[in-house]
Amino acid sequence: MPEHLGPLEFYGPQDATGNFDLYERVRPDGTVLEVRSARLEDGGFVRTFSDITRRRKAQDDADRLASEDVLTSLANRRVLSETLDRLTEAHRLAASNPLDTFAILCIDLDRFKAVNDTHGHAIGDRLLQAVAQRTKKLVRTTDVVARIGGDEFAVLLASADQQPTAEIVARRLVEALSRPYNVDGHQLLIGASIGIAVGPADGASTNELLIAADLALYAAKSSGRGTYRFFARQMNEAIKQRQEIETDLRQAIADEKLELHYQPIINLKQNNIWGFEALARWTHPLRGAIPPDKFIPVAEDSGLILPLGERALREACRQAVQWPIELSVAVNLSPLQFANPGLAMMVERILRETGLQPHRLELEITEGLLMRNTEATIATLHRLKEIGVRIAMDDFGTGYSSLSYLQSFPFDRIKVDRSFVTQLGSNRTSSTVVRAVVDIASSRGMSTTAEGVETEAQRSALEALGCDEAQGYLLGRPGPVSGVIQVISAWEERRQGAA
Repeated sequence: MPEHLGPLEFYGPQDATGNFDLYERVRPDGTVLEVRSARLEDGGFVRTFSDITRRRKAQDDADRLASEDVLTSLANRRVLSETLDRLTEAHRLAASNPLDTFAILCIDLDRFKAVNDTHGHAIGDRLLQAVAQRTKKLVRTTDVVARIGGDEFAVLLASADQQPTAEIVARRLVEALSRPYNVDGHQLLIGASIGIAVGPADGASTNELLIAADLALYAAKSSGRGTYRFFARQMNEAIKQRQEIETDLRQAIADEKLELHYQPIINLKQNNIWGFEALARWTHPLRGAIPPDKFIPVAEDSGLILPLGERALREACRQAVQWPIELSVAVNLSPLQFANPGLAMMVERILRETGLQPHRLELEITEGLLMRNTEATIATLHRLKEIGVRIAMDDFGTGYSSLSYLQSFPFDRIKVDRSFVTQLGSNRTSSTVVRAVVDIASSRGMSTTAEGVETEAQRSALEALGCDEAQGYLLGRPGPVSGVIQVISAWEERRQGAA
């Protein structure tokens, strides 16, 4: 056979002498030839050559697609599972002489859905590609990085040197994936939550390890996101309880079992009520009162915050219309609600249906929302302002505290976080921060409300610093709508008595 046909790549059946009846040759120009030999009775043979370049390329492409995520070119779930299968089997066979441990890290992107819904799938896809590139740069070539679906990724550390290596990688991933992304001129900010399972201790099979890592991921997301957690056996019970809360919350929303409580907001300068903040409350038929910090995160993770938030807004507007005097009502908006392009239309529709005048409604957002998608968020806020509602920035000073936000949008109110109010009188820095916020707000025509006022000393300090309004247990605890009229009457009597 001429040498110029190139190197041999054999496959197929052999005869008794070891000769191949079927094989391939790859020519220097890349052409793939299939060579078939048919033996004749007189001892000779017939050999045919077929160009199978296209077929071979199609097969190679099919093999690649079967093992590769099309969007990111990372390994897919099948490859991840097969690699885990090999590792778990190797450890089982070497039980008497254990190999190094290995680890599986399950990664979920925080706030990706908001970016995808707001900017569209094309931007979302490019963001996923950027995440894939950052992730690959932080691991070894011997490790496996996979996209296992949607905005979920996984890293398999084939030799994790037990727990410390996995922790170092997880910490670096959280930090790297949380840095801002520039995608087609859009500044995007997301985060990452990571669950870690270490094999073979956390599972004897691929399925057990993936479940363990997923439970750890759930725990990381439940603890506030943007962090990592290792699997622990007690997580099973905690996750079970959380899933039960989600199921019961879904039913409670459908049956309209949640109610609104109202906490008074007091004008410090006039010593009367400015309005009320509406707060969702849930009394479970078996568990009793479930605190908002328990069920609100569940609602946000499951998407239930959307029907819950819409119903809360409608109820707050409907009930406020019935109050004896025209006080304002403040309602919190979740970042997930801002991902809905129809938010402004929904607010306008609810105001029209309930008859509440737009200037009596104040919508509260957190400053962290502005970090997630400034351009689209600012556009939505301006649309809400056009409707006539008021906009307040809640918890100012706790997250990102950029004065540029106050310059990019004309807020009506800034709410000073309770962490600063609590330390008034005992921490000079808190007084300085509150004074600075009051001065900045005043210079831009905004009012200020202090949260968490619990003592007369705190109230006096806030008055001296020039704060406009305040709320907290000293001034009134949240209560059902049936008590609103009594609260209004009590404050009216107090004001008249002081006069």
